[in-house]
Amino acid sequence: MSATLQISSSIQIRKNNLIKDGISVFEYSGTNISDFLGSIYIFLGITYPKFYKMDNLSKLGFLATELLLKDNKLSEKYLPEEIGVNLSNTNSSLDTDIKYFQSTQDIASPSLFAYTLPNIVIGEICIRNKIKGENSFFISSAFDPELTSIYVKSLFEEQALRACICGWVECLESEYSVMLMLVEKNVQNNIMPFSKENCSQLYNQINGKING
Repeated sequence: MSATLQISSSIQIRKNNLIKDGISVFEYSGTNISDFLGSIYIFLGITYPKFYKMDNLSKLGFLATELLLKDNKLSEKYLPEEIGVNLSNTNSSLDTDIKYFQSTQDIASPSLFAYTLPNIVIGEICIRNKIKGENSFFISSAFDPELTSIYVKSLFEEQALRACICGWVECLESEYSVMLMLVEKNVQNNIMPFSKENCSQLYNQINGKING
């Protein structure tokens, strides 16, 4: 492939910590995931009322993307059809599925039912950022860096995309983890080349120590 794919930015959310390009930018001292996500929303200075209607999985992906794209205005560089999203996790939308099932014991909640598919988080990201390119959500027992790298690279090779948000967004009850990458080609301010090894390294750091 002639174009060099690079990771122009990365985001990790783990253990009440929000990390961009390897540097901690926000840390929360509480234990409630909803309060943590609300605190990130306030920290980022976002005005987007629909955020409060999202489930926790969508909030995680939404907030991570907000910071990922904060200094990179994709809409000014690419057409909506040239930007894609590829995400994955293990538990699909199970966190919301459980809550929806519990609601059916009384009155089924339409607002919860709307989020009982894992790719809804992609929809929220695309609506917010006016993204209309290729998108997909993979379910696997763990993050698969080889599949992610091969699949995303193929989209660039087919000239379907010029930028892609890809990575991992997981949430089940109080456990959560996020690792997102913004992949572009021939950018100069890159962190690292887009490769299976670097995808794996960024994902593995979710459970390791990151110095801020």
